[in-house]
Amino acid sequence: MIGQAMINGLNMIHNCGSCNTFTENTLCDTCQDSERDASLLCVVESPSDQLMIEQTMTYKGLYFVLMGRLSPLDGVGPQDIHLDKLIRRATDSVVKEVVLATNFNNEGEATAHYISETLKARGLHVSRLARGVPVGGELEYVDPGTIARAMLDRRNT
Repeated sequence: MIGQAMINGLNMIHNCGSCNTFTENTLCDTCQDSERDASLLCVVESPSDQLMIEQTMTYKGLYFVLMGRLSPLDGVGPQDIHLDKLIRRATDSVVKEVVLATNFNNEGEATAHYISETLKARGLHVSRLARGVPVGGELEYVDPGTIARAMLDRRNT
């Protein structure tokens, strides 16, 4: 019974034709939502990252889910994170800004840098999520790297 449910799930779920996330349809619900701003494209590593951004209720654009991140030591290259599909999507003349929302670890930073350079070379505006001290965080408990990045990325009030 459980085995059959797993087989059914594998047969029914596939990647969205537009954003690459998991869906049962040709396009996921987000990509079908006409209220979304199609000129904004947020690039995330996984469907769970997309879900976290959605839960903030602050982003109203569309997504592209890489289903991974660059990791040369693990043999994960640009072809493994669907970079060609991302480039086609981002250069469709509808997208005006690509927001890179990869994780802030070595692989996520390398992925963001690679994608940024690739898309900027094609004339796209590329931005990156800001980094800094977490809401409710106390400086004495925050690591020095986070404090340093928050100081470098500070904004005017």
